Amino acid sequence: MSDNFTSDNSVILFIDHQVGTMQLIKNIPLDLVKRNTLALAKTAKILNIPVVLTSSQEENLQGPLMPELQDILPEAFEKRIKRAGIVNAWNDINFKQAVENTQRKNIIMAGVTTDVCLVYPAISACREGYNIQAVIDASGSPFDISEEMSRRRMEREGVVLTATNTLMAELAQDWSRPQGGQLLQVLFSDVLPKIG
Repeated sequence: MSDNFTSDNSVILFIDHQVGTMQLIKNIPLDLVKRNTLALAKTAKILNIPVVLTSSQEENLQGPLMPELQDILPEAFEKRIKRAGIVNAWNDINFKQAVENTQRKNIIMAGVTTDVCLVYPAISACREGYNIQAVIDASGSPFDISEEMSRRRMEREGVVLTATNTLMAELAQDWSRPQGGQLLQVLFSDVLPKIG
């Protein structure tokens, strides 16, 4: 990765965080994935980072996107890319165009599931010269083995794996800024486990 990821040069992609698909996550607590996904959405809102949402076959078992995403990011939710069934979202012309329209080379991605919905677009975008960070704890898989293999594939291709709190700190840059204080609130209320 050449550039540090900042609010000025990054875009956040949420791939298939659908209520049905989320139920497939077994390698990490589902509640943790939900909290981290929403924390990422709030981070984007606080820092005014462009967001692209996509879903696949909402009318089927996958179901609609998490309704909380609509509450936090109403405009991005309204403009979400509804894929007819293309597995690799990067191969969907409308999704790729939405990302290209942001004119940002640093892409933050989370996807459900990691082993189907995240691995392929992360690798595809990386091969096309984008800098990719995959947020692993806002993603998840049905099986530990498929999660592990997907992580290995992504890392081999140059995708940087990260976690929600690590990424939030990177984007915040300085907790003393007004936005930094807002991000700290999200971090302590949504991301970090209650201690004691």
